Amino acid sequence: MEQQEVLQVFRDCGALLEGHFILTSGLRSAVYLQKALVFRRPDKTEILCRALAQKIRASGYSDISQVVSPAVGGIIPGYETARHLGLPAIFTERVDGKFQLRRNFSVAPGEKVIVVEDIVSTGLSIRECVDCMKAIGANVVAAACIIDRSAGEADIGVPLVSLTQYKVPAYPADALPPELAALPAVKPGSRGLQ
Repeated sequence: MEQQEVLQVFRDCGALLEGHFILTSGLRSAVYLQKALVFRRPDKTEILCRALAQKIRASGYSDISQVVSPAVGGIIPGYETARHLGLPAIFTERVDGKFQLRRNFSVAPGEKVIVVEDIVSTGLSIRECVDCMKAIGANVVAAACIIDRSAGEADIGVPLVSLTQYKVPAYPADALPPELAALPAVKPGSRGLQ
C-alpha cells in the first residue's frame, strides 16, 4: 500500500485528527492518528495488517515463529498481522512499569520473533518490547508497524518494517510554534496506563 492509501483508511474511519495533541511520547503535534477508530473496524484493520504482513514477508522476514506486541496499542495489529502470517500472536504487558510476558505466554531462548506495533513516533514502546524479548533470550529479527511517524529516525534497536512513513512535526511542550500553542492541548493516547 502507498502512503495515501494507508492515510485514506485513517480518514475513512475519522482517525486522522487535526488540532493540538499531546502524543504518548509527551511531544506535541498538530496531527493525531487515532488508531482505535481504525481498529474498531475489522474490515479496515484487515486491509492494513494484510498489507503489513505482505511487506514483512517481502522484506525477508518469513523465518519467524511468533508475533509479539506491546500492550495495549499493539495487540490488535499484532494479532491481525500474525493471522495473515499464519503465526501465533502474544503480547507484553507493563508490570511495575516494565514490559513482561504474562498469561502463560512464552518465547524459547533463540526463538525468532518479530515485534508488531501500531504507530511508531519515538519508538519507546517497541524498544521496551524488544528489550523484554532480548532479556528472555528471544532473537528479535525485526519490528514492524503500520505507520512510522519518525520516518526512519526512531532508534528501536532492530530493523523496522513500516507499512508507510508519515512524518508529522512533533515538538516539546516548551518549543511549540505559535499556531499550535494557541490551541488547547488534548491527550488522546494511552501511555498513562500501567
